[in-house]
Amino acid sequence: MSIEVKDVMGRVAIAVRAEASFAEIVAAMKRFAVGAVAVVDADRRPIGVVSEDDLLLKEIDPVRHSVSLFESRKQRREHEKAAGVTAAELMTSPAITVTPGTEVREAARLMHAQHIKQLPVIDVVTGRVVGTLHQRDVLRVFTRPAEELEAEVRAVLPEPGPFTVQVEAGVVRIGGRVRWRSQAIALAEAVRRVEGVVDVVSEVTAEDDDLIVVPPLL
Repeated sequence: MSIEVKDVMGRVAIAVRAEASFAEIVAAMKRFAVGAVAVVDADRRPIGVVSEDDLLLKEIDPVRHSVSLFESRKQRREHEKAAGVTAAELMTSPAITVTPGTEVREAARLMHAQHIKQLPVIDVVTGRVVGTLHQRDVLRVFTRPAEELEAEVRAVLPEPGPFTVQVEAGVVRIGGRVRWRSQAIALAEAVRRVEGVVDVVSEVTAEDDDLIVVPPLL
């Protein structure tokens, strides 16, 4: 069973309005100890995100008022942010969001690909912010009780077995015997996909190797 965002997300929607000032954004980040806040419209729908990196441009951007013809679009946008004083001017848009039903694994991939540490969670019907998913929430998946993890691992193993399963610190060791080597590989991959598995040590043996590659005759 896949773990979804609703199972681990924070129920507090950390957000500011588009007209929020620089100081108000900093205060919100400090209050909730976060590195970013969602920017929402009057209907609480996210329109962007302001991160610490966006705010730091105030200090590191050397040119705030002059424009070079040789600037890239990214550089021009960074200069605009450095001169910004409201959330609407500072934010990165559009906001990258997830829903309560998004799989945690998919949310983790999104965080990694976009280099972000938190995601606004929106209601799938209204589009309004209903919570926040932090990296630490995602990492909680890897602290599941060993008994719970073992039960889910056994659920993906075929019947009849018997297969042995040992879980220690998220590492799953499986043993047993199958007909084909391809089945042993598939079993290890199925266990690896279980939410909360850190690594798999497979001691499953096969009676025959159906993956032998026969070289072509010369």
